[in-house]
Amino acid sequence: MKSILTIARILLSLIFISATSVNGQDLSQVLSKGKWIDLSYDLSPETLYWPNNPTGFKLDTIFEGMSPAGFYYSTYAFSAPEHGGTHLDAPIHFSEHGLTIDKLPLEKLTGDAVVIDVSSKALNDRDYLITVNDITDWEAKNGKIAEHTIVLFKTGYGQFYPNREKYFGTSEMGAGAVPKLHFPGIDSTTATWLVQHKVKAVGIDTPSMDYGQSKNFKTHQILLGASIPGFENVANMNLLPVKGAYIIALPMKIKNGSGGPLRIVAWVKG
Repeated sequence: MKSILTIARILLSLIFISATSVNGQDLSQVLSKGKWIDLSYDLSPETLYWPNNPTGFKLDTIFEGMSPAGFYYSTYAFSAPEHGGTHLDAPIHFSEHGLTIDKLPLEKLTGDAVVIDVSSKALNDRDYLITVNDITDWEAKNGKIAEHTIVLFKTGYGQFYPNREKYFGTSEMGAGAVPKLHFPGIDSTTATWLVQHKVKAVGIDTPSMDYGQSKNFKTHQILLGASIPGFENVANMNLLPVKGAYIIALPMKIKNGSGGPLRIVAWVKG
C-alpha cells in the first residue's frame, strides 16, 4: 500500500508542478482541494466473473486469532481468475505479441479522463453498441478529446453490480450461459476511432468492452492490438465529472499476465 501511495504522490506532483510553482502550493495543499474516488469493486465471493469461469475469488484463512505468544494475528491466502470484478485487460489478452500486464508502462495507466454517458440509450437496449456519434456528440458539448486521454464509458449498468442476472443479462452459469449474455459494449468502428485519436486507455462499467452478444470480440482485438489497455467493471462512474478527473489505475503486477485485478481511483477537484 505504501508503494502505491508513493507512486500516486509522484505522479500527481508531476501533474500539478506548474500550479504549485505558480501559486506557491505544495502537493498536499493542492490535493486537499479535491477528493479521491474509488472506482473499484471489492474482491469477495460476490465478485462477478464470466459465466464459464470454473472458479471465482476465494479467500482461505491460514491463521486468525490469538497467537501462542499472546497477540492477535491474521493471514489469508487468495486465489482468483485474472479477468473478473474490476480488472485490467493487458494487450496480450487479445494480441499475440502484445504487452503483458507487468510490462505496461505507468504512463498508460495514469492520466486525464473524460466520461461519456450513454446510459439513456444503453439502459433501454441491453445490446446497445456505443457509436462514434456518441463520442462526437459529447465533443460538441464538451470540446475535443485530447490525445492520450483515458476515455471512460458510462452505460449505467454499474447500478446492477453484483446482481448477476441484471448485470450480465442472465443468472445462468457455465458455457451454456455465454450465448445468453446481454449487456452494452463498444462498437468495433468506435474502437477504431479511439485508436485513430490516440487515446491512452478505455474503461467501461460493464463486464466487457465488447457487448454481451459478441462472437469475435472485435473491439478487444482492435484496442488491445493497438496497445490500448482496457478497464472493465469500473465502479462509481456516476461520481465522476464529464471531464477534469485524473485516473490512477494500478493492476496487480502479475508476471506474464494477460490481465489482473485493478485498483483504479480518480482524483477530482473539490
